[in-house]
Amino acid sequence: MRLSFARSDDPADGRVGATPETVSVLTRHGIRVEVETGAGERAGHSDDAYIESGAEIVPGADLFARADIAVSVVPPSPDRLAAMAEGSVLVGLLRPVHAVDTVRVLVERGVTALAMELVPRTSRFQPMDALSSQAGVAGYKAVLMAADRIDKMFPLSMTAAGTVRPAEVVVLGVGVAGLQAIATARRLGAAVKANDVRAAAAEEVRSLGADFVHIPGVTDQEGGAYARMLGEDLARAQHEALAPHVARADAVICTAQIPGRRAPRLLTEEMVEAMPPGSVVIDLAAEDGGNCALTDPGGEVGEYGGTRVVPVPQAARLLPREASALYARNVAHLAEHLAGQDGRLPLGPGEELGALLLVRDGEVVHGPTARALAGGSHAGTVR
Repeated sequence: MRLSFARSDDPADGRVGATPETVSVLTRHGIRVEVETGAGERAGHSDDAYIESGAEIVPGADLFARADIAVSVVPPSPDRLAAMAEGSVLVGLLRPVHAVDTVRVLVERGVTALAMELVPRTSRFQPMDALSSQAGVAGYKAVLMAADRIDKMFPLSMTAAGTVRPAEVVVLGVGVAGLQAIATARRLGAAVKANDVRAAAAEEVRSLGADFVHIPGVTDQEGGAYARMLGEDLARAQHEALAPHVARADAVICTAQIPGRRAPRLLTEEMVEAMPPGSVVIDLAAEDGGNCALTDPGGEVGEYGGTRVVPVPQAARLLPREASALYARNVAHLAEHLAGQDGRLPLGPGEELGALLLVRDGEVVHGPTARALAGGSHAGTVR
């Protein structure tokens, strides 16, 4: 098996799918490793470090054309994917449903694609769970960004000149990113409140020393985080219940996302404009439309009534060294699993990791993505 690790096409994203540490692990399993020239520079890894770990450095112009299995972080550009050979494999955070232009190229080229977002959320496959690893980094970074932007200190401070009250932080969405945001804000000394539609989230929030905002009928849902959109009546009840908490918040961290769907709208314009002057909204769901009605998906910071709304798509990219280390380990665990299958991708129907398949030999096998390509039809596959 040969794995080829690509440099990110996004100049703002320095993450890479391999580190010298994971290259050493992969080569011990008999896997040949190629790394694109300069792929690890922004994550702190030189080409020489990769070579010392057993990798071959390959020019960017050649990597996708010669790759058996190409590994990226974000979707590569369509131009780069057009060089992939029929029967080759792409692995990455490929944004199923959303990145339809990427999928069209993969279909045309007859490529198989494994989306790391689709790793089964079970204990056995936790080491491969790239969504969680990147979300944890994002939640941490969101709080640091908030602390840097608000015009007050996070912790309680008792001085001879008087007492400075702690910052008030509201976290919306209590998945991995939300939990990390809560923990980080608490470590910095903020008073934290959080909300999620899942009843089970309340215990997780309280275990971190934060207060859970319970909303009857809203925070009583079962299943995964934001597993479904709330109806209009429940969404209105959620806004009304959250409004007084948001109005007192110095920072609101938005983390609620639904895989393959638009992010739920949790903050209205009126809620933002009622926040204290000098406050901030950090929206980690920006690339999926944002949890805040005032979020600019294009990434521009807006100011409304003295509150800054900061869209932060792919927040993990802002800490490329740590995010790359975690993602590279996710990929290494996947590669070790695949390498133990006598060269065969164990991804057929009914096999455990079949859930990762976005495209197989040029056919879209992920139902929601197939429907998105077909313009919303119920098609199961697209040639």
